[in-house]
Amino acid sequence: MGVVLVGPMGCGKTTVGRQLARSTGLEFVDSDHEIEARTGVDIPYIFEREGEAGFRQREAQVIAELAERGGCVLATGGGAILDAESRRRLAAYGFVVYLHASVEQQLQRTARSRNRPLLKGVDRAATLENLLEQRDPLYREIADLIIETGKRPARAVAMEIVRGMAQAEADRQAGTLAAAHARPV
Repeated sequence: MGVVLVGPMGCGKTTVGRQLARSTGLEFVDSDHEIEARTGVDIPYIFEREGEAGFRQREAQVIAELAERGGCVLATGGGAILDAESRRRLAAYGFVVYLHASVEQQLQRTARSRNRPLLKGVDRAATLENLLEQRDPLYREIADLIIETGKRPARAVAMEIVRGMAQAEADRQAGTLAAAHARPV
């Protein structure tokens, strides 16, 4: 079983994902980094040449391939959940964690980043608010666990995910056992 981290840009998916991978012994994969490795160019360049639609097609393809591979901690791009098929694949892949961060927190964490094409030359706060309003229901739709990252250290967030996964597995086991005992013989 894999773990999928979803959430807006600047919520800590990559940082928490690396920590979670260390804690669980799973491989860490960042879908944005995977796209850059495959294309040999950075994401802003892809946006410039192919537009957001072209990037989203590449993103959906990478998610489809990574979902087949399984068994890793997968940090997705903030917009990965926009595609319905990608949402289905991510939900089926494993335990989905929505890392939620306030717009203020996102602004602080993305302030120095030049690798955020959706924030280029715009009112960053308004853009982040609009993106969150649009995407929040989609993140929640597939999430098994929602965590407010706030100013918490990545290690603390990763440990909360590990506890959430253990609780979900215990609940699943209890449900399976209860269902087995309830069946007539």
